[in-house]
Amino acid sequence: MVPGVPFALRQAGFGLGIILVGFVASITDYSIFLLIEGGRLSNTHCYQDMVLVAFGKPGYYILTVLQFLYPFIAMVSYNVIIGDTITKIVLMFAGDGYSIVHSILGNRQFIIFLSTCFVTLPLSLYKNISRLSKWAFLSIVLIWFIFVCVVIRTAGFAKDIPATEGAWNFANYNVTQAIAILAFAYMCHHNTFLIHGSLDNPTSKRWSTVTHLSIGFAAFMCILIGVVGYISFTGHTQGDLMENYCRDDVLMNIARLCFSITIMLTYPVECFVTREVIENAVFASNPPIPLWRHVTITVIVVFLAGAVSMSTDCLGVVLEFNGVLAAAPLAYIIPSLCVMRLRQEALFSRGNIGPILTAIFGILVAIVGTILAIVNAVSSEGCSHGKELPYCLAKNQTSDLFSMSTTATPTASTSTTSMFL
Repeated sequence: MVPGVPFALRQAGFGLGIILVGFVASITDYSIFLLIEGGRLSNTHCYQDMVLVAFGKPGYYILTVLQFLYPFIAMVSYNVIIGDTITKIVLMFAGDGYSIVHSILGNRQFIIFLSTCFVTLPLSLYKNISRLSKWAFLSIVLIWFIFVCVVIRTAGFAKDIPATEGAWNFANYNVTQAIAILAFAYMCHHNTFLIHGSLDNPTSKRWSTVTHLSIGFAAFMCILIGVVGYISFTGHTQGDLMENYCRDDVLMNIARLCFSITIMLTYPVECFVTREVIENAVFASNPPIPLWRHVTITVIVVFLAGAVSMSTDCLGVVLEFNGVLAAAPLAYIIPSLCVMRLRQEALFSRGNIGPILTAIFGILVAIVGTILAIVNAVSSEGCSHGKELPYCLAKNQTSDLFSMSTTATPTASTSTTSMFL
């Protein structure tokens, strides 16, 4: 979730936030290799089967809940973004017209319903995740276009944004929340086995290349958009960077549309994982899966995620909770514990130093991050979705005053001319 990275820099502090982007990327890269190693040691090709071999039924059920929770909340957050961004585009075309702004077309819940019915549900009905690979290049192009738009707007916004106290602090106390957002941004462990299995001849070398390139590109984009986005808005940075731009900004509304398309193309991947978790946990059946059951599960999951997303529009809080409650255990704690268990070596052997440190990191993020996320949820810090921010209102008022003055001047001039005539 790249547009949430500037908010992570706000939470952790600008300097420490940049360091954390690289640090969390490195740990994530390492934890992915731990996950695949665990699959090799347990002779399994599924996250759930690996945990079942390592920790039996109790571990299996814990993982099942987390594996369902993470992609499902991700689907919710994607719907939140779609609802907020598309609604702003509709309102831009509507202007201040009462008929559209207050009609069903200006309603974010209705926008989420439409996107679910006509875009995300049809894409999620694919049975093979490789069918979506043809859209990967388009997603990368759109991400670069969004970045260019953010850079263009930085020059215009940075000088007009009111200063905030402590905006350039090297470090802030909300470090764990920043890590949670970054963990969410990098998180791919829940579909790692799916991606690994979709590779032709998935040797260790080929998998290493795919992993390093993917995490490296993600880290590069996180730093670029994180730094540029934070420089633009500093202490005003929202959980979703797109929310910082004014409603009538044409260029950024085009960027919002591109971001929505990227999210819609990513959404089915999370649905694939959610559906597979349900299949393995409830039905425990082997392929081929009956078409009626495939369609039924997909429809229920997609519309349930849509219903939940209609009840909230605070993306920052959703990202934090998903990061600390699901991403940290799935990415850092469980793979490390499984590998240590499956290796059957002494707990504090040299080979287990990496997994131990990774597990401790995940545990600290989960515990401390959950406490701070609850505090932020109560205070709704960083959440002003659907509202025009103060600098946008000030800009509009200045434009209105300018229009009034330019309109009044010819009138006065005309009256003076008439008087002399």
